[in-house]
Amino acid sequence: MMSVRNVLVPSPARILKSEDMTDIEKHIELEILDKEFAKRFVYKPGQFVEVGVMGVGEAPISICAARKKEDLLELCVRKVGRVTNAIHRLKPGDILWIRGPYGNGFPMENMEGSNLLLVAGGLGIAPLRGVLQYALTNREKYGTITVMYGIRCYTAMLWRDEFLQLFYEGDKNNVEFFLSYEDPSDKQCYELQCERSDRCMSGVVTKLFELKEVKPENTYAVICGPPIMYKFVVQELMKRNFDPRKIYMTLERRMKCGLGKCGHCIVGSGRNMKFVCKDGPVFTYWDALMTKGMI
Repeated sequence: MMSVRNVLVPSPARILKSEDMTDIEKHIELEILDKEFAKRFVYKPGQFVEVGVMGVGEAPISICAARKKEDLLELCVRKVGRVTNAIHRLKPGDILWIRGPYGNGFPMENMEGSNLLLVAGGLGIAPLRGVLQYALTNREKYGTITVMYGIRCYTAMLWRDEFLQLFYEGDKNNVEFFLSYEDPSDKQCYELQCERSDRCMSGVVTKLFELKEVKPENTYAVICGPPIMYKFVVQELMKRNFDPRKIYMTLERRMKCGLGKCGHCIVGSGRNMKFVCKDGPVFTYWDALMTKGMI
């Protein structure tokens, strides 16, 4: 068994690709250089890693893809602080330091045999992209996959080509992809709405429930986005009598150690106290009802 000291030691990873998706978000592909570490680095959708820049610091970053090869890792990094600004300045060939994976991830095995409803807002699509890829790779294990993705405007859409292909062609693989946009003056989004008014509309992501009749029977809901979004998405789901134990959400709290040792990410108190980095970051809505301050 690894000691806490060993777990806290980061491993080097080389940047293979660093692509701008928006003005503030990059898609980064890493190669884990320590092959023994790579073999142990088994992760599932919803987990995260601590990413370090030597001499600058660390930041928790969600893994944004399903596992394809043991030494490859994909991240979506938003430029919001000192560490992420430093990551954005790095080029292919440069070295980052990673430790993890941390957190519990989404219980994909529990959802087998069921339909999936993925609801994402903004950067929240990053961890849900891993869920989507996993379900598509294991397509026979899941029913209809419905994705509701809310964006601010066309230029803020992450993995634009990838998701637009699902928007137009997902039906071939029993994937229903819905898109909402908040800027009513956005011409490119308006054109998408004109082409597929049954799949795209102006407004916040919860407006998409007007386009899709979501039934709770045999359906798991998975949510990720800005904290304010959870309340309103959950309201829509509860109107439709979803089981709170079949609504999964991934939470963002300031996480430092990733092991539940530093206490930065505690929610709740007493018997209902949770460490987001260790007990989560994936929780059910039932957990949220039982834990004060979770959402």
